This record gives sequence, structure tokens and C-alpha cells, in this order.
Amino acid sequence: MNATAKLPIGIENFEKIRRNGFYYVDKTGLIKDLLENCGEVNLFTRPRRFGKSLNMNMLKHFFEYGCDPQLFEGLAISAEPLLCQEHMGKYPVISITLKDVSGNDYKTALEMLRSVIGREAMRFRFLLDSDEIAPEEKDAYKQLITIDTTNRQMFSMSKGALASSLLTLCVLLHKYYGQKAILLIDEYDVPLDKAQHFGYYDEMISLIRSLFSQALKSNHSLAFAVLTGCLRVSKESIFTGLNNLKVYSITNTQSDERFGFTQSEVQVIAEKFQCADKLYLIKEWYDGYRFGKAEVYCPWDVINYIDLLRWEPEALPRPFWINTSGNDIIRNFVQMAKAGTRKELERLIDGETIPKKINQELTYRDLYTSIDNLWSILFTTGYLTQRGSEDGETYQLAIPNLEIRKIFIDQILEWFRQEARKDTPTLDAFCEAFAKGDAEAVESRFNAYLSRTISIRDTSVRKSKKENFYHGILLGLLSHREDWYIRSNVESGDGYSDIIVEIEEESIGIVIEVKYPDSGKKSPDGADASINRAKSCNVKSPYEMMEKGCREALQQIETKDYEEKLRQDGLETILKYGIACNRKKCRVMIEK
Repeated sequence: MNATAKLPIGIENFEKIRRNGFYYVDKTGLIKDLLENCGEVNLFTRPRRFGKSLNMNMLKHFFEYGCDPQLFEGLAISAEPLLCQEHMGKYPVISITLKDVSGNDYKTALEMLRSVIGREAMRFRFLLDSDEIAPEEKDAYKQLITIDTTNRQMFSMSKGALASSLLTLCVLLHKYYGQKAILLIDEYDVPLDKAQHFGYYDEMISLIRSLFSQALKSNHSLAFAVLTGCLRVSKESIFTGLNNLKVYSITNTQSDERFGFTQSEVQVIAEKFQCADKLYLIKEWYDGYRFGKAEVYCPWDVINYIDLLRWEPEALPRPFWINTSGNDIIRNFVQMAKAGTRKELERLIDGETIPKKINQELTYRDLYTSIDNLWSILFTTGYLTQRGSEDGETYQLAIPNLEIRKIFIDQILEWFRQEARKDTPTLDAFCEAFAKGDAEAVESRFNAYLSRTISIRDTSVRKSKKENFYHGILLGLLSHREDWYIRSNVESGDGYSDIIVEIEEESIGIVIEVKYPDSGKKSPDGADASINRAKSCNVKSPYEMMEKGCREALQQIETKDYEEKLRQDGLETILKYGIACNRKKCRVMIEK
């Protein structure tokens, strides 16, 4: 690859990547895996953004008639000349992706599915000119490609023709070429996910069941099929009776390195794009997933962050993966969690593992029927990963990295705000205590709020991250007052104050600095650093540590003159609060 290689952000077309000088992480070993040990129908379940679509497109370009061998020069599969000679460019291939079948209602989703099948069928218009295809078979094919006369954007195939469409294409292509077809179905379960979300699940499951049943069961024109998705949907009978199905889930060791980037692959790409000095950040934020026995990174994150570093060499990591779609699963999980589950969630955020029995065959209908099901869904969709299992059913679950920890924390904060706002009088009293300069009441009420949320104590999380968590809680509570002008991390004086509040009607300004007293880390000699600090500072309790944190906060406000902006705005009374938090406790001090 030349030195001017580009990063393929959002590009899932293998040919485009290879022909246009984009950087490609070689996953062609998947071809060998399939040819040497595949089932007739193969299902790979992986979280989103782990390279499923690119891998499927790569398979299409390898197997399909008309394959250009140059696309695979220098890649792993080219070191298997016998496999290439026997299989490269030797099959008719039907390739569809269902990721865009996401209508808000069944009618729209049905039209989208017709469009997906219809566009793929139109690639094979040569079937109409073949003497090998009987007239009635050509009529069946024409039904797949006929356009609706009232709407030229839509295909008009009947539901019956749609249900048998993939089987029809397999049979006709087999007859034309004298070679059985390969069927590739990417993101097969997206229509079910959307149907469950928008309330037409029963209709969609019936259609998908019929489509797959005809194409994958007793299809004598099928060489083999490959499907990808997030979940294995089996209870709904999509795969019932399909005794030729082979599932490669995130717990299987076979092909475990074919989706996601390995440590060595990330090392190479970071060195190529001259950001190897940021490998520790890439690892903290985007590594930590375990598929089978392989430790992998999220490729979407790695590529996006390295691309960002090319233009901003000192840029900090960002949550690229979690911003590519909604996070309803986390939101519902946090909302459904009771006291015991919240304790377990605290442990996960603290970097610990939680043993949970995992059911990898849940359906989208089952998602929110119980908190136990949600543990399994969080695991299969990549929000949690595993750190080992003794029996193959119960896994030690963990949050994989800082990016996923961030989404948990963000959703916890959002849940907390919603819960707090349900009790308007209490929240009003909390805000008024700030305006009145009643530090004792602020402390008491803030402690009451903290006792009901989820805390952070993980010593692997930087002190600033812990402070941001409590900062976020406090900001969410104060934002209840829409008549107050509230700013966060605003430049004032010689720095950036945590929170500044202006109450114009009463000419009151409030400056708040939040601290998390640093404790619990190990000193170089292995002793508990908090004990050493306590001895050196004559601090003997967490409460006194928080008092010290409050004094440091107030001193910082004074030293950096955070109240400057409030004075410039002409506010007569300025209240300065130092707040220190630790777990579910806080200490509040004020300087007027």
C-alpha cells in the first residue's frame, strides 16, 4: 500500500477500497474459513460497526463470476492458490443487505424490502435472453423486477413473489450457469428490530420467516449462504427445521479474528499513519472486546480516531461508535434497573466483572420483558463483553472500554435527571438553597440525591472523569430552573469554572467548583496512597478528605478569579461554592 493511502471511513465496498488506494485491513482469511469448514447456511452475529458489511462485500467480489483477481493480490487468500483456482469467480452470487429495511410502519418496510430484492434481481436481466430459462420461469423473474406504474420508485411484486424471490433467483441462476448460487444476506435482523420498535413485529416476522424458509431450507440450487446480524433469531421459527445452519457467535473461537481489529493490526495502522504515540489512548477507548478467544478493537472507532489525528495531532478520543445510532437498549436497561441491578452496574462502571447467564437466542420481542434478557442483549450487541466462562453459559461480563463506559454514564445521568424532575418541590428547594447561600441545606439535599444514583469509584478512571460525573449530576439538577442563566466550563478569570449561574432578577451570581478527593490509588511501593496522604496531611477520614477538597475548590475559585465574569455582568451578590464528592457522599462549603 502506498504512503498516500486513505482511510475508508464509511466505505463498505471492497472493490472501491482496493482500486482507489484506501487502507485495507486484510480479512480475506474469512474466505478460507468458509471454504474449509462452513455449513450450508452460516450465520455470523457481531455488534454493529465491526466490519460485517465490508466482509460480505469482499465475499461477493471473490466468489462472483467476473471476479478480478487483482483485487486480492497480496492479501492472505492469495497465498492459497488451490482454493483460489477452484473457487475464485466460479459462482453466481446473490447479495443483499437488509440494514435499510427500517420503515416506521409495515407498508413502508414492505416497500423497502421489495426495493432491496428488486434492485438485486435487476442485476440478472440477462436471464430474460437465455434459452435455458423456460417462459414461465421468465414470467416469475419479471415479477421481481416490474416497476409500479403509479410510482416509478417502487417495485410491484406481490407478497407471494417477494416471499419466494430469493429461491427464484437461486433456481434461475443455477439453471443459467449450471452452478449453484451463493446467497449473502447482510444485517438480516434489522427489519425485525425496526418492526419491534414501531409495532408491526408479527407481520414482519411472518414475511421474513417465509422468505428465509424458501431460500435456505431444501434449496437444491444453493451452494451455501452467509448471513450476518446482531442477534440469532431462532425462537420465532425463522430457522426452525434448518438443520444445515452453522452459527458463529461472539463466543465462538472459529473466525474470531475476522471481525474487528486485532492488537497487531491496530499497531500497524497506527504506525503507518504516524500516530503510534496515541496507541495507549486507542486501547483505553476502543479495545476490550473479546470474540471467542480474540481480543479486538472496534474498527469504526479506530479508523475515525486515526483520521481525526491526521488533522488534529493532539485530539482526544471521541465516542464514534455510540454516535452512529440510538442507544435505546442502555436507556431502557438503566430505567428498568432496580436496587440490585444498580449495584451490579456500579461494579461494572468500577471496572469489575459480573457473572451472568447468557441466552444468545433471544428475539427482539423478548428485549424488554425482563432485566435478565437485557443482560444478554447488552452482551450480544457489544455494550458488554466477556472475560471468560467456565461452563459456556455463564460469562463474566465487563464494560469493554472507556467509550462504552461513557455511554453508560451518560444514560445514568439522563435517567437521574428524569427521576429528579418528577419531584418538582424538592428540586425547587435544592435550587433555592443555592441561591440563599445555605450550604448546609445544599449538602443535605445533594446527599439525598446522590444516595439514589449510581456512583463511580474505579481507580482506573482519571480523577477529572469522576469530577465530570458529579459535575454532570449537579448541572442536570440546577438546569431545572429555566429562569436561571447556567453555563458550564465557561472561561472566566484565569481559567474555566465548572458551573456559573446568573439569577438576574435577584442580582445573584453563583460560582461552583466540583472536586473528587483523590484516594484509593496505589503508591509505587504498593501501599495504599490514600493512607500515605492521610498521614502526611493529617487526614483520617473520607469526610475530612472531602473537606480538604472543598477548601481546594474555594481556593481555586479565588486564585483563578472565576467570579470575574459575574462581576462584569454587574451582579451584586456572588456566592462561591466548593463541593467535594466521593461515592454517594458530598461535602459543601461556601464563601460569600
